[in-house]
Amino acid sequence: MAVSASPSPPVRLALPDPAATADLARRLARIARPGDVIGLGGALGAGKTLFARAFINRIAELSGVAAVEVPSPTFTLMQEYVFPGATVSHFDLYRIERPEDTWELGIEDAFAAGISLIELPERLGPLLPHLRLDVVLSQGAAPEARVAEIAGTGDWPARLRGVLPDE
Repeated sequence: MAVSASPSPPVRLALPDPAATADLARRLARIARPGDVIGLGGALGAGKTLFARAFINRIAELSGVAAVEVPSPTFTLMQEYVFPGATVSHFDLYRIERPEDTWELGIEDAFAAGISLIELPERLGPLLPHLRLDVVLSQGAAPEARVAEIAGTGDWPARLRGVLPDE
């Protein structure tokens, strides 16, 4: 089967509250595997870090590890979580000025060896891998509601079947 670098048509999901955003993250964590790159887009306060916390703690649970504290990496730029069978690198590129600055963070190693969650992936410019899953969160109809737009390349479209509801 050929692996496509063209994005799948985006799936839009209404997320009525933070619990629904966390549930989406946990569902995606179930199908994530080492080598995956997941871009988390959206405005400040859209729920990217909430998504990352739920995702990372689901990986911890699947690895038989108790829940872990997941601080926002806005100031540290990257947090790494090592679990049996999976390492998750959580990047927040808000303070990155040039894509090349991410080499110092070990982003290339993270891409090769673990699961990478990248807040504000567009800041990577040409360094952003073509094979990835993009999750963009935006404001929904109510103050706590969000809309997720999800699109993937490579084998992500096939992996998402059965995980995302048909919209």
